[in-house]
Amino acid sequence: ENGFLDLKIPLDQFKSLKASPWSNLSYKQRPKSTTSQTFLDMKFVRLTAGSGGNGAISFFRDAGRPNGPPDGGNGGNGGNIYVQAIESLNSLHHLKSTYAAKSGVSGSKHQLDGANGEDIIITVPVGTIIRWIPDIKEVKKLQKEGASTEYFNIKGFGEVDGDFNPKYVQLFRDSYEIGKGWLYKEYDEEYYQDKDYFTELNKKVQKYDKATYTEELNNDIFPIAGLDLNQPSKKPLLLLKGGKGGLGNIHFLTNLIRNPRFCKEGRAGLSQCFVFELKLLADLGLVGLPNAGKSTLLRAISNARPKVGAWAFTTLEPTVGTISLGIDKPSFTVADIPGIIEGASTEGKGLGLEFLRHVERSSGLAFVISLGSVDPISDLTLLIKELGPKRMNNKRVLVVATKADLKDSQNKFVQLKRFVDDNGWKVVPCCAKNNENVEKVIQLMGECADKL
Repeated sequence: ENGFLDLKIPLDQFKSLKASPWSNLSYKQRPKSTTSQTFLDMKFVRLTAGSGGNGAISFFRDAGRPNGPPDGGNGGNGGNIYVQAIESLNSLHHLKSTYAAKSGVSGSKHQLDGANGEDIIITVPVGTIIRWIPDIKEVKKLQKEGASTEYFNIKGFGEVDGDFNPKYVQLFRDSYEIGKGWLYKEYDEEYYQDKDYFTELNKKVQKYDKATYTEELNNDIFPIAGLDLNQPSKKPLLLLKGGKGGLGNIHFLTNLIRNPRFCKEGRAGLSQCFVFELKLLADLGLVGLPNAGKSTLLRAISNARPKVGAWAFTTLEPTVGTISLGIDKPSFTVADIPGIIEGASTEGKGLGLEFLRHVERSSGLAFVISLGSVDPISDLTLLIKELGPKRMNNKRVLVVATKADLKDSQNKFVQLKRFVDDNGWKVVPCCAKNNENVEKVIQLMGECADKL
């Protein structure tokens, strides 16, 4: 219909809504990773562009001309909403739940157009992905009712006409229809609809309305795959465009209409919901069980200073460290994410897999396995299972065996090395606490990050 593709979005795609401000869960029930930490890597936001200001109904007046020609100006355009990725940010915690740009000011007499609404520029960290989602309140309502099989019906289209592979979602404004949106003075709409001169005028204005509507359709689109801000933005990128200002009565002076006591409303601004998701840009991701020694290792090999303790789940938010390979060699970054436990991917145990998005962009994975564990091979097998084949696809893999200074660690390392060799990966033992074999770990990490 109208060249659009009918698309259906399953409701269960929005399970992560439980962490949003519109969640049905209480504050205590929401995931700790999105409520109690200063680091925030996912945010649900409602954005509303400004509406256009209304046109003015006014007539020129002076001492010698009590009944002059129309001089009502146009309304100002509504404010736009932009986004810009900058390098100085590393979290989404500063984002608000709602942003609303200012509406345009109505026109006034003496042919004065109203001022445009003030724009909003939202700054985000480099590595942020912005995705369009259906109205959050509707999602929440359906989830509360348990309607897990419900679908959202949306319109989309491809790159070119006739392309049945949807690339963009078409957004629609809640504004007046073509030929509508008139504002009247002294008389009501019914009075003017019976007048032939107004009917003829409205036919001409409908051409203007159609052009405005077509312009809105061209602007009100968003990539289905999302907007990936993986590089600093040279200039702000337009997300939502404000509504166009309405026409003042100065435009409706004709041979038959000498005193037009009507004007046009401003077009409504666009209001949509988006999810902002941050994926840190690290060359290598550290993955391990709680208390496997990831944070201690990161402190030993990089400039990062994550929290270190003798208890599980010391790391509650991702940490990125920069590792130098030497003056004449490139450096690389390593992301340390909270520990993963069994059942994280299927039952959401522990901190779940909330932070694994930060290793999805990395070129390699470093599994940190403690030789102090009863069965290091089982630990590694568990991590591989929880990550799944999709996250490990096309990734270089290095296994770092920590706590090599403990008793019986040598026998465990021999067994672990045999298992790792069978998978075609590399393994290296170390004791980060005592800074033993750390240089070898850095070298192999550089290779895994494709920097050597």
